[in-house]
Amino acid sequence: MKRARIRGFMFDLDGTLVLGDRTGKSYDVLPGAIEVLSHLRARGVPYVVLTNGSGQLPAAQAAKLRGAGLPLEDTQMFTPSSVAAGVFRRAGVRRVLVLGSPGVGHVLKEQGIGITFTGEPDCEHVDAVYIGWHPDCGMQDIEAACNAIWNGARLYVASDVPFFASRSGRTIGYSYAINGAVRRMTKVRAIITGKPSQHALRFVAQQLGVKVSEVGVVGDDAEVEMRMARRGGATGIAVCTGTTSRAEWSRQPLARRPHYVVEGVFELLERGWLG
Repeated sequence: MKRARIRGFMFDLDGTLVLGDRTGKSYDVLPGAIEVLSHLRARGVPYVVLTNGSGQLPAAQAAKLRGAGLPLEDTQMFTPSSVAAGVFRRAGVRRVLVLGSPGVGHVLKEQGIGITFTGEPDCEHVDAVYIGWHPDCGMQDIEAACNAIWNGARLYVASDVPFFASRSGRTIGYSYAINGAVRRMTKVRAIITGKPSQHALRFVAQQLGVKVSEVGVVGDDAEVEMRMARRGGATGIAVCTGTTSRAEWSRQPLARRPHYVVEGVFELLERGWLG
């Protein structure tokens, strides 16, 4: 079956465009990242960055990336919380217990979703529990989340990925560990708002103004970007600068197999794939 032409690009951040510290306070830009985004901008090809990191405000993160040289507007930077706001509105969720740093809930609050944190009044009586980046998570948070779910709240998680790429190598994703603890206690299914969910892919296509099948998904993780692309009928372009080597890409089953593999984003320009 002939693939649809790529009319817009979604880039992963960590391991694809940059390698940073685990807090996102500083970045090393990967080869070709600035040139690729500049090329797309010059030709009017839409692109966005969707990270599974939920701890920072998208606008603040975009500003840091611009400071590192990447041509990226505030309106082109998104986190799982950007996706979650729409998911919550469609599901009728009005009040959410957030297990995460302040940045995890800020986007929700901006979009009119009521948020509360562990220890605040009536925090265990909410419509949903939302797990994100939470390096200071403790048993009080786990217990509050479980009680809220036992009281009828649904469970959502920004990212259910065990590792992400940083300049230190493979780095643990906190939301994965927290989600594991809450799910083991409550036995409920978690709804993922970030990658590889189709919520995220549809959100990206909407932001780009193209069909889902016209999205080029560029990333470093088979379980995240490539699984998302395959499920939704987008085009998956894998890089070898993050969590997955070329040899590991070659061993992926169809559900996680990229349509194309490049050494890094710089090769997109070299192959003339960007228009």
